[in-house]
Amino acid sequence: MITCRVESKDGRFKPFDIGGDNLTVIAGPCSLESYELGVQIGEVMRDICGELGFNYIFKASFDKANRTSIKSWRGPGVEKGLEQLLNIGKTLCVPTLTDIHETWQADVAAESVDMIQIPAFLCRQTDLLTAAAKTQKPVNIKKAQFLAPEDMLSALHKCRDSGGSACLCERGSTMGYHQLVVDMRGLAEMRAFGCPIIFDATHSVQKPGVNGTTSGGDRHFVLPLSRAATIIGIDGIYFETHPNPSEAKCDGPNMIPINHVKEFLVQIKKIDSIVRKDIGFTKIDFMEDA
Repeated sequence: MITCRVESKDGRFKPFDIGGDNLTVIAGPCSLESYELGVQIGEVMRDICGELGFNYIFKASFDKANRTSIKSWRGPGVEKGLEQLLNIGKTLCVPTLTDIHETWQADVAAESVDMIQIPAFLCRQTDLLTAAAKTQKPVNIKKAQFLAPEDMLSALHKCRDSGGSACLCERGSTMGYHQLVVDMRGLAEMRAFGCPIIFDATHSVQKPGVNGTTSGGDRHFVLPLSRAATIIGIDGIYFETHPNPSEAKCDGPNMIPINHVKEFLVQIKKIDSIVRKDIGFTKIDFMEDA
């Protein structure tokens, strides 16, 4: 296993490894709606994760460049958004993550955040992957909804061969129109590549474009899918949360209401502890001699 080291030049948090001894939680709003809301959500998440013994990374987007409609909220933009992310990280003393969509954004984002994410639709873009890897920040690569798990090995190599480290993130696969399913076999298959695996719990229940000009989703399946992923063995869990998902500016139907986050993560903690202490991570070479 080649872990992803998360660390800060200014020493505002203790460094840790994604793929190390503790599960990492990556959570926050879909997009940055305001600095104040980001701090509010991040503070709750930081404290819950600290209590449960999880590593925590605050996530939010400065620009949702792939919204269904041109009229949809995209975020505060590069300059203002990255400033907010930088200040949220400093205020809460936590690492931060954001996604990039164009190569020039990699170096700019790396000045403000501690981890860079590649959106699922862009995970084959060689120049984007190499630009992110060359920042020397750990990279979270979302698996495209149209790719098989084994196809992600090439994306991983693009980062590693460019001198960077990367995690692979499962977020569901397209099943017909407006529907995603999660093939749990992919978690074990991708982890066999020797990299940390993240499960995106809330985007996996998304229903892309189902409302015409917006996507929908069904948060009721976030917990069942997360329990299944955790018992297989994951290095991190990723989700979006909000005090009032019905008022969130994007992806509200998928989000975990923040007042339910603790009960959600308590269940994940119990399952993750069984995996790490008793039964181990699932390996695809089980019964290989049969």
